[in-house]
Amino acid sequence: MSKLILTQDVTGLGAPGDVVEVKNGYARNYLIPQGLAVAWSRGGEKQVDSIKAARAAREHATIEEAMDLKARLEANPVTLAVKAGAEGRLFGSVKTGDVADAVAAAGLGSIDKRLLELVAPIKGLGQHEAILKLRDGIVATITISVVAAK
Repeated sequence: MSKLILTQDVTGLGAPGDVVEVKNGYARNYLIPQGLAVAWSRGGEKQVDSIKAARAAREHATIEEAMDLKARLEANPVTLAVKAGAEGRLFGSVKTGDVADAVAAAGLGSIDKRLLELVAPIKGLGQHEAILKLRDGIVATITISVVAAK
């Protein structure tokens, strides 16, 4: 077994700064050549401390940013203009990418469409909601106002 310090996030293994023990072949053939980990040493403890300190500072900053983005998204409804028929039925439907583009166009910030979930499919005009998972435990509810394009 090899003792390594992870330098990047490895799914199922750990986060940067974690000290892990893995089989020799996995360490020698994958983790170290890909730059995902370095061999553990006594001097490596300082590296672990610096990686964890940087991660904590980044996490603190991103939590504040996530809370700020959540407040902006929940305070301001997003208007989305789409083609619609006479009865208010849309030609197609609104996708998460459309909502993400509308949020960016409204100047509320940029969001990842993969983290956005529509409460119900949007196939008509009116008020709708979407849920955005910003971070662990931080979820924003976005109000979407779908109007007919002129």
